[in-house]
Amino acid sequence: MPMFAVHAIDRPGSLQTRLDHYAAHRAFVEDQEEQGIAVVLSGPLQCDNGEVMTGSLLVLEACDRAAIEAFVAQDPFTRAGVWGQVTITRFHPRKGRIQPPLQKASMP
Repeated sequence: MPMFAVHAIDRPGSLQTRLDHYAAHRAFVEDQEEQGIAVVLSGPLQCDNGEVMTGSLLVLEACDRAAIEAFVAQDPFTRAGVWGQVTITRFHPRKGRIQPPLQKASMP
């Protein structure tokens, strides 16, 4: 299945709204396998000193972009107006702790 990076930047002044909906967002993210979405990694973006959350970064595996768009639309942070800008980009890992999905070996 393809992977997608979801890069979401919070609206200015939405920190309290983020905190108010944080538990619902976490529960939503944790409950995606039944919806056909595997969460490869997720976490908050932070300001440089790490004291304030400024957005979210998720790497998700799903059958297609439409599934990711539906995920974003249903996320409690979207519904509460926390995220101001969301970018969805197909992602193919090359190096690091995230390995690309296994490909079928071609036969000579």
